[in-house]
Amino acid sequence: MIRTISVNEFFLLPDSIPLADVRTPAEFEHGHIPGAFNLPLFSNEERVLVGTTYKQVGREEAILLGFDLTGSKWSGFIKHALEVAPGKKIAVHCWRGGMRSGAMAWALNLYGFEVYLIEGGYKSFRRFALDQFLQPAALLVLGGRTGSGKTRILHELTSLGEQVIDLEHLAQHQGSSYGTMNKMIQPTQEQFENNLAFQLKDMDGSKRLWVEDESRNIGKLTIPTPLFDQMSNATLIDIHVDLEQRVKTLTLEYGLLDKEFLITCTDRIHKRLGPLQTKQAIAAINEGDMEGFIRIVLVYYDKTYRKDMAKRNAEKVLSIVIESEETAENAKQILNFTNTIPATVQA
Repeated sequence: MIRTISVNEFFLLPDSIPLADVRTPAEFEHGHIPGAFNLPLFSNEERVLVGTTYKQVGREEAILLGFDLTGSKWSGFIKHALEVAPGKKIAVHCWRGGMRSGAMAWALNLYGFEVYLIEGGYKSFRRFALDQFLQPAALLVLGGRTGSGKTRILHELTSLGEQVIDLEHLAQHQGSSYGTMNKMIQPTQEQFENNLAFQLKDMDGSKRLWVEDESRNIGKLTIPTPLFDQMSNATLIDIHVDLEQRVKTLTLEYGLLDKEFLITCTDRIHKRLGPLQTKQAIAAINEGDMEGFIRIVLVYYDKTYRKDMAKRNAEKVLSIVIESEETAENAKQILNFTNTIPATVQA
């Protein structure tokens, strides 16, 4: 049986039903619905051939070429689908719900699968994803200077029952010149948006949603403008953490990173850091003086943070001093503080 469903209807299906994206590996890599697996009808090169034939010769010739290219592959498609969906229930989509997903749905149905064919394909999901950024959210932004432990506090707030979106995790970047930590690989812009939208869809719009204070860009990625505008106008909880505690935290976090990586990242911000400070920071790295290196670059990052704060509506910046080194205690303190803020200020 083949059932045609909308993207919204797909989200209501049990999580146990896998989603097969039959587009090419290149299309899938560029951006896909979170949780989908790739079951490509054509290789990247084959899709180009079929597309060229469609444009230069015609639809029927392109269909025949498609069957020629996939003729020996069908048993492999079915076997792969069985590995992922042994219960023989599966959802399928291509770019816009056309011939590729239709052909795959037909073959799987013929074998005995219960197939859910997503109307409009990946294109309809992209419309859905972009629409998520337009939805009003009861945002609260957690701010604080570099090394204040904001990300760890957000994770603790999650365990306390709060709604949280970890933008840096989704972007696989910690937001500074050193943000990849020499190991993280950022997704494409499109995939970042897809992953973000996928989380936003499950958030309760009537309850507050915590995000970390971020620049418009997180590494090479950009926060979607409608969401970033909401973040810019939301109430910001500005946590103040002692400088020595921040230095200690960052030294532990960055101290074990490769020296060449740190030097490259430091040199990348030399115009903003200044020639003397850049030279001193690189010298500290080479000497293994991680604390000295951190103190030098914090001057730049603290200055940047002050400038960013000056751009915000002062009435929506609420400060709180954090003294504990225990993340759990800090999260509870912030939550208690936030619960005293009138709803009119949070809005």
